[in-house]
Amino acid sequence: MAITLTPKLKKVYEDLFASCVINAARLKDVAKIRGKIVANKSRYEAVAAATTVPWFVVAVIHSLEGSLNFKTHLHNGDPLTAKTVHVPKGRPAGKPPFNWEQSAIDALTFDGLAGVKEWNLAIILFRLEGFNGFGYRMKHPEVLTPYLWSFTNHYKKGKFVADGKFDANAVSRQCGAAAILKLMLTNKDIEIIGS
Repeated sequence: MAITLTPKLKKVYEDLFASCVINAARLKDVAKIRGKIVANKSRYEAVAAATTVPWFVVAVIHSLEGSLNFKTHLHNGDPLTAKTVHVPKGRPAGKPPFNWEQSAIDALTFDGLAGVKEWNLAIILFRLEGFNGFGYRMKHPEVLTPYLWSFTNHYKKGKFVADGKFDANAVSRQCGAAAILKLMLTNKDIEIIGS
């Protein structure tokens, strides 16, 4: 079953983001991520220029997939010294080692984000969730995906601990995209239509 961004789902994303609050105990962690992202804005802008994906969306994916490490593939955090070994396996085309920008452009193109013309709040959240996969939405709708909502009031527990293996009591230790975006908006680093 394919997930599409319906008007109903668009409103769900908008309402969740509007009511999203970063957990006070995690605010320093989110601020540290934000600082690293802003410090590397020019690298994200280079990828944005080649793909039409907003620089801060590239940065958020980089945080979630590679812990902001420029020695890893944007696809999944595998090292740039070889093609990816995790899903998606065997990316990018060409011979390693790869540079980060080259790999990031491939990841965004492979996932269908390159060339997207409109990037409002709902589209950003939908595309970010899709980058990670809609497994929570399809198989565990009782848990809002930590990929978006970890470190916020919208996520407590429940996590895929391996491909296809869900643990209802596991807690994500990774900062979700919405927390990063919320802090970047608060600090006026970015503007997002519909936020």
